[in-house]
Amino acid sequence: MPKSQYIYSDPTISTSAKGDTPYGIYDNDTAFVSESVDMAKYVSRKLGHPVMQLEFNSSSIYACFEEAISDYSQYINNYNMKNWLWDNYGNTSRISGSGFGNDGTSSKMGTGSIEPTHPRMGMAFALAEQYGEAVGIGGSTEMYSGSISLVNNKQVYDLENDASLEKTGDRLEIQRVFNYGPAAITRFYDPFAGSFDQRRMLDDMGMGNVSPSVSFIMRPLHQDISRANAIETNDKIRKSAYSFELINNKLRIFPIPDTNDVGDKVWFQYYIRSEKTTTSETHTINKVSDPSNVPYQFITYQEINAAGRQWIRKMTLALAKELLGIIRSKYASMPLPNGEVTLDGEGLKAEGREEKTTLIEELKEFLESVSLSERARQESEQAEAQQSVLNKAPLPIYIG
Repeated sequence: MPKSQYIYSDPTISTSAKGDTPYGIYDNDTAFVSESVDMAKYVSRKLGHPVMQLEFNSSSIYACFEEAISDYSQYINNYNMKNWLWDNYGNTSRISGSGFGNDGTSSKMGTGSIEPTHPRMGMAFALAEQYGEAVGIGGSTEMYSGSISLVNNKQVYDLENDASLEKTGDRLEIQRVFNYGPAAITRFYDPFAGSFDQRRMLDDMGMGNVSPSVSFIMRPLHQDISRANAIETNDKIRKSAYSFELINNKLRIFPIPDTNDVGDKVWFQYYIRSEKTTTSETHTINKVSDPSNVPYQFITYQEINAAGRQWIRKMTLALAKELLGIIRSKYASMPLPNGEVTLDGEGLKAEGREEKTTLIEELKEFLESVSLSERARQESEQAEAQQSVLNKAPLPIYIG
């Protein structure tokens, strides 16, 4: 293959980057295609063309251009993941790198910009759910109900075998057995409740023996608490009311049921242990599980603003310098009549890599300065400064 094919010459719009980049990620991006010619001319002029010969063609510059945009997308997407990963975790549909081209058939990743993420409680809410589940007032695990029918002279019942269950499982975790008596407040005798006729009226309305709210104004609250405690203590110690003991899902009934109790039911609520301990729920299947499948694609070049495009131009130039340096380093010197010429390959490589490092650090620092954590820190400092100023303001003197 003749060497002239690897000598740079200015491209035209008919020889743009479309179809001439390694991955073809931005081939359908009109802004990328139209600017690729200008980018090639910009890079070549910065490297000395046409005064100096460049040992690569325009397709090498197109490859650097594509890589620069992809690098920019990577750092922007990392910034987004830092801010919003936990809002998408287990909630947003995941994506993979295969079968996600813009045309629907390509195996290469397509381009696109994600819409703004609306902050919600995210993982804080998901973690807090389980605290509600522990006390039976919430959570993501369904609570079921079951019952046992009392049998004459049978005191111990195995809830996994003897009970009628809404749903069976490998093991039950009993949360509540419904064996509660009426609240103590329903059996109050309140001398301040009113006349006999008033109590008759309350009884007829289903509100008998309940203290009217006015009594709490007339007497201290601890008096009602002490009376309720006395009623509950009397129920537990003096009366022979039914009670139970629950150990290892074995329900022991007190006292032993007799013939009069046959057929009566004792109800309970329970979780299935395997559902509580499972680490994945049906609503989290095929959802974001880690940074590798957050739905961020390569950013569409057409939507990148002027600041981003300038960073991409500089990165393209740095990548082209490094590439040209690698090519020229293959032969450190070239023989000439009566001497030799030394090429600047090593210098170009070092210069290109230094510029790459500087550009990446600048972009990282900027993204860090606009992150949510930095915003919270700045707002905190601003609030403290404003409070410091207000503390120095003279306070008014009140004259009554």
